[in-house]
Amino acid sequence: MLNGLIVGLTAIFILRLLYLQVIDDSAKLAADNNAVRATTIYPARGNIFDRYGDVLVFNKAAYDLMVVPIKTKAFDTTDLCVTLDLDRDFLRSQLKKARQYSRHLPTVVVDQLSPVDFARLQEKLFRFPGFFIRPRTMRAYKYPAGGHVLGYVSEVNEKDMERDPYYTRGDYIGTTGLEKQYEKLLRGQKGVKKILVDALGREQGSFRNGIMDIEPEPGIDLYSTLDGKLQQYAEKLMHGKIGSIVAIEPSTGEVLLMVSGPTYNPGDLIGRSRGKTFSKLLLDSLRPLNNRAMSGTYPPGSTFKPMQALIGLQTGVLNENVYFSCQGPGSSPIKCTHNHQTPLSVVNAIAQSCNPFFWQTYRQVLEGPGSGGVRKGYQTWYDDIRSLGFGQKLGIDMPNEKSGSIPSVQLYDKWYNNRWNALTVRSNAIGQGEVLVTPLQLANEVAVVANRGYYVTPHLVRAVRSDTAQLPEYVKHVSKIEGRHFGLVVQGMAEVYVSGTARRYANKTFTIGGKTGTVQNSGKDHSLFVGFAPVDTPKIAISVVVENAGFGSTWAAPIATLLMEKYLLDTIPKEHLLIEESIINGNLTGEKED
Repeated sequence: MLNGLIVGLTAIFILRLLYLQVIDDSAKLAADNNAVRATTIYPARGNIFDRYGDVLVFNKAAYDLMVVPIKTKAFDTTDLCVTLDLDRDFLRSQLKKARQYSRHLPTVVVDQLSPVDFARLQEKLFRFPGFFIRPRTMRAYKYPAGGHVLGYVSEVNEKDMERDPYYTRGDYIGTTGLEKQYEKLLRGQKGVKKILVDALGREQGSFRNGIMDIEPEPGIDLYSTLDGKLQQYAEKLMHGKIGSIVAIEPSTGEVLLMVSGPTYNPGDLIGRSRGKTFSKLLLDSLRPLNNRAMSGTYPPGSTFKPMQALIGLQTGVLNENVYFSCQGPGSSPIKCTHNHQTPLSVVNAIAQSCNPFFWQTYRQVLEGPGSGGVRKGYQTWYDDIRSLGFGQKLGIDMPNEKSGSIPSVQLYDKWYNNRWNALTVRSNAIGQGEVLVTPLQLANEVAVVANRGYYVTPHLVRAVRSDTAQLPEYVKHVSKIEGRHFGLVVQGMAEVYVSGTARRYANKTFTIGGKTGTVQNSGKDHSLFVGFAPVDTPKIAISVVVENAGFGSTWAAPIATLLMEKYLLDTIPKEHLLIEESIINGNLTGEKED
């Protein structure tokens, strides 16, 4: 009996040991976990290409120095600071933050170490218990251009992590531009690698031959609508100037370039120097971080006159046989900027930028015989203007687009206690009233003219490299202006380059339609221009705003002309080389060159 009990107990112990050692390895796994480090493997972020397949944004190797506070021991802080060129107070602050966050979880001490820094540290990492290196990538840029459009990435904050559990401390997220707009496509999916480490934290190899690892999924590549070379050239022309340029392919709504000046080199916002560079840009009085192309708002000035002409034609106030007179600077209640032929047709009025002509057109739309009264007439004007893309966000695939402003009947009723008429709001007739537009809307305005009545939602990405991800279909928006009314306006805008305000910039190879604008503000006038080319088969529609630069014909018109020539001819005609040189060397900011 006793012998049987002993044999039975022995068998149980043997079987239990066999189970623990052979079948159930949880005890071994618990022991192994003491020497296993689970490391996040960051996916390569999706690349961004231009419309011709030229890479604009890609990735390069970088490394984060991590620490697990509970595993640290006394170490030579001077050695670590000298090795990585760190400030001692910075290191102390980072270690304090790591302990406050978690004594058991890994935290970033120094991010985005270069391969050179990594190589220098790797050979002595064993001297710093609790520290280890986590490989990752950081953004790199082929050209020092496109910062406002491409955007930049930065480390996540608490709100980012609360909004999306994908992110953990030390992750990076798209903060502006396309990086932000397409973050979920670009970021990919993180992986996990389990590594055996010894008591000094030195890596001993993969845990269980990697069977428990999770492979990262790389981000999706974007093919943008940008013309990379044209973008660089546009930024070169805008150097030393404040303002913006937007160019659109009219038939598709694809944005060919988007420049905001002053700009910045996106490559300056990566790596360990990013913080200092960002602070410098943030404190710059010229606000180089602002994307004026979408978030800047301006009175449109005379660039608005083709829109007034279209509404006049649509409502029957204008036709090819209607003429209005002008007394030049002696005109009232709105003066003209210069003396010219009179009376004028709509074609001549656009070419000569005649203020009284468009005031009389506007007044007839609001109060003429067929208007139905000022409120009904203004509502017609309001509806037609909005159908041309003003007073609302156009829906571009970029964050922080502004809507501009087209005042409503209700707003004027409130402001003027229901007592107002065309004379009260007459400044709208020449784009100097309460109307505010963005440079993007101005480029879109001229795309409508180029297309003879419609625009496609402007956008910056034309395709993605993915079998599953899809881009939205970009909508064709048909204006309230009938197509038959655009002929006279196109003719008038072409005449601007023949006998009008942009005649000195005429091109011998193709015909351009345009409109200059000189916009009053508290300082020196803004220089504006909108245009498209070729007139008969439009390939590019463009707007240029140069702040505090004077007449539209002085700065904005030549910049736009040069860009249209560069895009359509891939060169600048000899007769315009001196103009090009003058524009490139022009510095209107008053700031000294670095």
